[in-house]
Amino acid sequence: MRETGYTIRTMAARCGMTTHTLRYYERVGLIQPVGRARNGHRRYSDADEAWLNFLHCMRDTNMPIREMQRYAALRENGEASTLERRKILEDHRATIAAQIVALEKAHALLNHKIENYRKIEERIRVPRAAQESTETREFAVAG
Repeated sequence: MRETGYTIRTMAARCGMTTHTLRYYERVGLIQPVGRARNGHRRYSDADEAWLNFLHCMRDTNMPIREMQRYAALRENGEASTLERRKILEDHRATIAAQIVALEKAHALLNHKIENYRKIEERIRVPRAAQESTETREFAVAG
């Protein structure tokens, strides 16, 4: 029994997660079962908080839950699994790098298309402005 520690609500707020997410992470094995107080309520430790912050960072990188589960399982083996854990992170970094390249291509394409539309709009506006100017002069003379 652990009477000290952070409640689930407190830990969720400290880590920027919801209580639902914390329960889910425990259910799918991303975190080990959390210590409980005599009343059965979860009590999170500082070590739990550090691990949850790491998981939150991994989710911010769009790491799939399945990869996070692999990483968490390897973490239980301690330093013997550092090579495999580093490989997971390197593979994920490569995935993100490929996504960045694809997004940069999409961004360049959008910039190109937007610039084309601006050129078309400029071409269309000039004749209209000239036409409106002529119509205004003609109206003034007729009036």
